[in-house]
Amino acid sequence: MVRIFEKLGHKIEFDESIVCCGQPAFNAGYWNEARDVGIRVVEKLQTAEVVVIPSGSCGAMIRVFYPEVFKNHPQEEAARSLGQKTYELSEFLVDRLGVTDLGSRFPAKVTFHDGCHGLRELHVKPQPRQLLKRVKELTLVEMEDQTSCCGFGGTFAVKFPMISTAMGEGKCASALETGAEYLVSNDSSCLMHLQGLLTRQKKTLKTIHLANVLASFD
Repeated sequence: MVRIFEKLGHKIEFDESIVCCGQPAFNAGYWNEARDVGIRVVEKLQTAEVVVIPSGSCGAMIRVFYPEVFKNHPQEEAARSLGQKTYELSEFLVDRLGVTDLGSRFPAKVTFHDGCHGLRELHVKPQPRQLLKRVKELTLVEMEDQTSCCGFGGTFAVKFPMISTAMGEGKCASALETGAEYLVSNDSSCLMHLQGLLTRQKKTLKTIHLANVLASFD
């Protein structure tokens, strides 16, 4: 992602001390603990001009759920302000910068998985496809089952492993039906889950993040 923005002429700052947005605790019902983690995020990023995240789930946490977590808290306004300038990667490129062609080249047949938070909370769906369709030598083949969950869901996979696995296997089957070489997504947690299942099944289909595909330029 840094390579992409540097190519476009933007200045990038990355604070390695921000290790989590607090979503695992939030999803488990520990809102106070999630807020404790989120305070660091709000404080560290409040002076940023724009915040771009290569994850629909983290983006949704900051933009959609921080206003709930920080309601009636001294940092409520700062959290809300941060959410208003936070974008998922493809959303920022297409909607904010108007960029759809990065001069990328990725000679492969790919299919795309929509992460739940990016799709349902941020309403990101056309943007990654617009970007992929402009990648040279890339063939995008859509799955028949585009919008179903992969089954990861963060703590959901831990609490309900059998259901999570069954959902993931269904998603993998849908992706395999396309004959794609790569399964692309804009959420690394989905990719981790699906790659684990594909590896266990000894399938050759590989997962890859959208940013890696887009950063394939000279």
